Parts: sequence; structure tokens; C-alpha cells
Amino acid sequence: MGPGMGMQMGLRTEQKMQLVLAPRMIQSMEILQLPIMALQERIQQELQENPVLELKESNKDDTQSEENFNDFSEDGRDANDPRTELVIDANGNGEEDFDRLEKINQDWADHFNEEHARVSSNRVDEEGYRRHDFEQNMPSRPQSLQDYLGEQLSFVEVPPEQMRLVRFVITHIDDRGFLATPLEEIGRSYDAPVTPEQLEEALAVIQKLDPPGVGARDLPECLLLQVTPETRHRDVIRALIQNHLEDITHNRLPLIQKRTGFDLHTIGEAIEALKHLNPRPGAQFTAENIPYVVPDIVVERAESGDYTVRLLDDWVPSIYISKRYIELYKDRGSDPKAREYLKRKIQAAQWLMESIEQRRNTLEKVTRAIIQHQRKFLDQGPEHIEPLKMQQIADQVHVHVTTVSRAVDDKWVQTPRGTFPLKRFFGGGTQTTNGEEVAWETIKQKLLEIISNENKAEPLSDEDLVAKLSEAGYPVARRTVTKYRKMLNIQSSRQRKVWTN
Repeated sequence: MGPGMGMQMGLRTEQKMQLVLAPRMIQSMEILQLPIMALQERIQQELQENPVLELKESNKDDTQSEENFNDFSEDGRDANDPRTELVIDANGNGEEDFDRLEKINQDWADHFNEEHARVSSNRVDEEGYRRHDFEQNMPSRPQSLQDYLGEQLSFVEVPPEQMRLVRFVITHIDDRGFLATPLEEIGRSYDAPVTPEQLEEALAVIQKLDPPGVGARDLPECLLLQVTPETRHRDVIRALIQNHLEDITHNRLPLIQKRTGFDLHTIGEAIEALKHLNPRPGAQFTAENIPYVVPDIVVERAESGDYTVRLLDDWVPSIYISKRYIELYKDRGSDPKAREYLKRKIQAAQWLMESIEQRRNTLEKVTRAIIQHQRKFLDQGPEHIEPLKMQQIADQVHVHVTTVSRAVDDKWVQTPRGTFPLKRFFGGGTQTTNGEEVAWETIKQKLLEIISNENKAEPLSDEDLVAKLSEAGYPVARRTVTKYRKMLNIQSSRQRKVWTN
């Protein structure tokens, strides 16, 4: 064999290995990245699409093998080694690896029986109760703004023809509670002739409904609708809404005083009242205002003071590969096409189960490593977070940094300090004047403290904040101060200034 042919065979072999390994690696990365509820959905989808996968309904399922299996397949490969390759080899029947496959099935079942207390013969009923409890704790679908407005119309006395038009206009109210579509355009799309006056009257009916400010065509109208005869400084507030919203944004109180004739104290009180008006009256009816996360991990403090890490994967369905399909594949008398089909499906099922187990192990190892670094965070609070990079965790648990990134992506951890995204524990830092590492989170907390204690009549500029932080032992650049001030939604010194007579 010439060197050229040997090289070609080597390339073909390498390409073949890549073709075999790439789908498995891709699936493992995808599964690792999924948060708990998305993983549950993925498994349910796989159960529907792969006939060899079955859901373990109870511990009495007679398809589960009761044999004691060896940890090693006949060719000497460690069945528990994550590097062990395919159950069904691309070039053979893979008979020698079926022990490994059945071992995985047994381990999978035992894992859920032992660690998740699924040995009860009433498991199905118990899971049903758990699901019921879970659904009871889930936020119900919020009532839509349109539904709410429609309900109120039953208490409004208007002629049927006008009521029909009012209901039609309500369908054009957006999620903010605004009528963004011009009345003229609404009139053209109505199924009967309608005058501009009739449209204005219909809108006036809507603008009297709850929540206050609904049906406005712009922000000033929305705010004006919320000013009632009982509102203190209502005349000042109306003047501010109609002519000075931009001046308020830029804290130009002396200019407002000059143009309105009102004193600064009254203007200040009117602005404070104005801040309590709702610029988005429909926002309370949108689903995103009900934040809800399902944590993947719980970190608990033991009596010893140490922290334990536990995965909250009760919602991961317990699955296994059906023994009858394995026996059918083993039967050399079966239809070759059917055996080839089963080969692919069994292989896919095994990959899925191993990917899920790999996800579990990786997430647990990564979280344990994070907790070791962020002990002060848990003991004393978020302001005591330590600088931590994903590469540090990757080095500690001996995985690639992209694996850590995928493991923490969209995962939440429940701790005695509250529930946080896992990414919350990572962040860069800088050195103090004493040469100690300090997290940016600590600097942000110090920045908040300095600004809260400033003289509001003469607020600190960003240059002043740099100096104050430096005095406290945190030397940072001006651009960094500006960046974190904006991240914390703190206004500029000009906007923070409190004007007095």
C-alpha cells in the first residue's frame, strides 16, 4: 500500500469517526443547555417519536431485567466510562454491547427508584398529585385587557349600536392600554358607516373605564386621563403634562418655574405626584408581569454550615429502552430492514439517556465548584460575591469552558439567599489599592452607597464618583463608573439635582 493510499484511508477513517461522533456530541451539548422544563418537553417528544423508548410507569414493570450485569462489555471497555463509544457498532451487530445497554437500563431505573423515591406502587398517583400541586402553583393565564374592558361594559348604559362600535374600538387597544390606530382608520374598517363624532364618543366611553388612562392615543393624553378633580395640584400637573414633560426628564425645574410662574416647591410636589401616574395602564394584564422560574438545582445549608447541592429533576420522566425491542433486534430471523430500523432507534435512545445522565453529572459538578468559590455570597449576601470566571470552573471540573457555559445557561439555583440564575455567580473584577481581588458587583454596591449619601442639592459628577471610589480603595476608570451608573438606572448628576428656592 502506497503512502498516498494510506493517507486517504486515514482521512476516510477520521471522517467516518467524525460522522459517528458529531451527532452524539451535538445532542449532548443540546441536552446540557436545556433548562429543566424544556428537558421534560424534549423527553416527551422523544417518547412520541422513538418507539423503543418507554416511560417507566411503576416499579413492577416486567420489561425491566432483573439480571446482574457486568460493568464491562466483552471487549473490555468500561461500561461506565463516558468515553465508551456506540452500543451498536457501525460495522457489526454489536451483540457484545447489549449487556452494557441493559446495564444502562437497569441503572437508569435504579437511579430514579433510589434517589427520587419512586418505589411506591402508587407512584403514578403520587406523580399525578405532584403535577397537580405544581400546576396549582403555576400562574394562571392572566385576564386580557380586552376581556376586562368588555366585562365593564355590562355596567355601561349606551344604545346597542354605539355599544357595538365601542366593542369594535376596544379590539384595537394594544398591550400598553393605548389606542395606537387612528380613529379614522378604525372607522374605515368598521362594517357600517360611522362618523368621526361617533368614533370620538365611543372612545370617550372606553376612556372612562378602568384602568385609568386606558384608550389614550399618546402619553400626554394617557396621563391627563388619570388626573381627577381630587388630584392635588391638578392644574400644575396638567400644565406640566401638556408643556413640560421633556423639561422634567432633563430636570430643568428653573426653566419650568420661569415659564409657568409656579414656585419650585409646588413644581416639585406636582412632579412627585406625576411620577405616580401609570404610563402603561395595560401592562398589568400581560403574562410577562408574572415572573416564574423553575430552578434546576437547590443549594441547602446543612447543620454543619456546609452547603449541599441537589438537582431538582423530579420532573424528568424515567425512561428505558424496551426489552422486547432489544430481543426483536437480536433475532437474526427478523426482517433485515426492521432490524436496521431498530438499530438506529435503539442507538438514538441510548444516546439520549446517556446525554441526560451526562447533563445531570455536569450540572451537579459545576454547581458544586461554583458554590465552593462563592461561599461568602451564600453566607453573607450577594454584595460579597467573589470575582469568578467560567474558565476557573472549567479547569476545576476538567471540562471545556464552553461546557460550563452551556451548563449554566438558562439554569436557576434555589439557595437560602434566594433564587438566582447560575450565571449570577460569575463576573470579573479588579484589584483594590491593597492588591486584593474584588468583584465588580462589590464596586456597584459601593457606588450605590456613595450616591445614596450624596448631597442632592450638589450631586456628584462621574468624575467625583471616581474620586470617591478611589478614596474607598477601588481605583476604577470614569467610563466604568458611567457604565455601571447606567446599568443601575441611576441618572446623571444634572438629573439627580434637587432644586430649592
